[in-house]
Amino acid sequence: MTQDLEDKAVTYLRALERADWDTARALCADTTTVWHNDGKGEQSIEENIEGMRGQIDTIESMRYDITRQLSRPGEVLQQHVVHVATKNGVRGEVHAAVYFRFDDDNLISRIEEYANFIPVGQHS
Repeated sequence: MTQDLEDKAVTYLRALERADWDTARALCADTTTVWHNDGKGEQSIEENIEGMRGQIDTIESMRYDITRQLSRPGEVLQQHVVHVATKNGVRGEVHAAVYFRFDDDNLISRIEEYANFIPVGQHS
């Protein structure tokens, strides 16, 4: 069962890579909340997807490389690096730890992301 949730978390990210907002949204519950460590507080899943949709025109490519996943019933904790290339030539990586919580229907009900953007060529 936890493998199914790990796969679902990956499926969600692959949908984001393709800008397949409908598939990403369908993997989430109606009341899904999203939190990032950017100081802006919580968002609904609709607000989060709308924010990504608003930025996608500047993105040339985006790829999630999953470093590790840890899971237990109803939860997946994942570490990944998002490789981003923008149309204006900026290249970088977003190093992130993401927590996914799932409801009783195995839909994503909460996403918490702790992330740090690193321009290519620099290391922290």
